[in-house]
Amino acid sequence: MANHERNKKILLELVKRPDNRRCADCGAPDPDWASYKLGVFVCLNCSGIHRSLSSRVKSIQLDFWEDELVEFMKSNGNVSAQALYEKAVPPYYYRPQEKDSAVLREQWIRAKYERMEFTGVTKYPPISYTTGFYEGMLWKKGKENTQFLKRKFVLSEREFTLTYYNKENESKGPKAVISIKDLNATFQPEKIGHPHGLQITYQDDNRTRNLYVYHESPEEIVTWYNAIRAARYAYLKTAYPTGSDEELIPKITRNYLKEGYMEKTGPLEPFKKRWFILDSQNRKLFYFKGQLDAEELGVIFIGTESKGYSVNECFPRHARGNKWKYGVMLETPERQFVFMCEQEREQREWLDALRQVLHRPMAPQDYTIFLCKVIPDTCTRIYVHAYTNLYTVALCIHMTPSLIL
Repeated sequence: MANHERNKKILLELVKRPDNRRCADCGAPDPDWASYKLGVFVCLNCSGIHRSLSSRVKSIQLDFWEDELVEFMKSNGNVSAQALYEKAVPPYYYRPQEKDSAVLREQWIRAKYERMEFTGVTKYPPISYTTGFYEGMLWKKGKENTQFLKRKFVLSEREFTLTYYNKENESKGPKAVISIKDLNATFQPEKIGHPHGLQITYQDDNRTRNLYVYHESPEEIVTWYNAIRAARYAYLKTAYPTGSDEELIPKITRNYLKEGYMEKTGPLEPFKKRWFILDSQNRKLFYFKGQLDAEELGVIFIGTESKGYSVNECFPRHARGNKWKYGVMLETPERQFVFMCEQEREQREWLDALRQVLHRPMAPQDYTIFLCKVIPDTCTRIYVHAYTNLYTVALCIHMTPSLIL
């Protein structure tokens, strides 16, 4: 018993060190489990994945630790393991965080410790997402229905395109050739209804288009995801050659800040239930008829308070058709939008998310949207140039001095 308490105290001291105070795999704070095969401290969720890999794990607080296992943990730790197992992680490879989907966290752990993909040892054949070209079959949701059908997808880093075919016979040509330029990919297992569900979003004739896909193999769908990220990274390096990895990597792909249903009303319309997506990076609030729609019904640009944008809670009276009572009022220079949430918690979450965007300074490229929306008659030409900080905006406009930003 004395040994048990002593070893428990040593482990608790080890896990409080700055190098060990976060999960070695997802970064969750205060890990309370450890792999005594690898010498790393991990959170409860990641410990379950390690257990499925036969990577022996124990609870720091609840399990009995032999002296030799404690000595092993003392001589290793998260930093030592990361130096070995994460020695050569490609800059575009997505490192999952605590709240990311289970398939991303599981495949990250398997890639590190089971497949040893990042030790720096040359792999032959090369790992699929590193080759610049990837093709295969994915289950894709139909544009007008909920049926998922197998479709062939081809990703080309050289051409910066993602192509897919409606039929396996490629002689009829592709259904779509998608530019990597504005493409985003994010895991959406709950929305799609599959643990490996991936949402691919891109621009098509000035409209946003969504594809919903999955693959039965968790390794395959994460390979697709990182292959897309590799192609996006290559595109960004080409488009912004002076951009640093610190600037470019956050722009490869992104998760949306907030999603969910709200009721929306128009100037002459009653409230209708709509699915909303807040894309904080592009400062856009999209709304759709349903959560798996291929195209948006509309999009609202969100500037800053200094440019005439604001968001507040509201309690509209004499409104038509609303069933929910927790209101959000979004004011833009053009008009006022009123949304209704079903629960007060959702209202707070939407207010907090929208305020995050409002309080963030607009980037130079955001002004191209703002100027042409707010002063379309005076904004004649807007150029966006790649420069040292990714963008420099040169404005060629005819306006009165009071309108100059």
